[in-house]
Amino acid sequence: MTQKNELQNQPAQQVSLVKPILVGAGIALAVILFFVTGVDEAAPEWGKYWMIRPLIITPLAGAAGGAFYAFMDYQSSRGFNRGLAIFLSVVVYCVGLWLGVVLGLDGTMWN
Repeated sequence: MTQKNELQNQPAQQVSLVKPILVGAGIALAVILFFVTGVDEAAPEWGKYWMIRPLIITPLAGAAGGAFYAFMDYQSSRGFNRGLAIFLSVVVYCVGLWLGVVLGLDGTMWN
C-alpha cells in the first residue's frame, strides 16, 4: 500500500510578475506626468533636463509597488488572507508612490 500526497498532484499556479509591474509603473507615470506637464516655465536653477529625474524615479517606485502586489498575490494563493494581502498591497503602493514623487521632484518642484 502506497499513499499519495495530494499536494503533489495539484498543478502549480503561475503568477505573472510582468503585468502588475507594468500597471504599477503606468499609474505612477500618469501621476508624475500630471505634475511635470503642469509646469509652464521651469526655474533656471532646475536645469535644462529637470524632467528626466522624476520621469525615471517615480515609475520605478510604482513598478516596485506592483512587484509587491505580485508577491502578496502569490502569498495569498499559498494561504495568506486575501483581504489583508490586498490592503497591504494598496498601502505599500501608495506610500511607495508618494516617496517616488517626493524623490523625483526633490530639488525642483518639491523644495
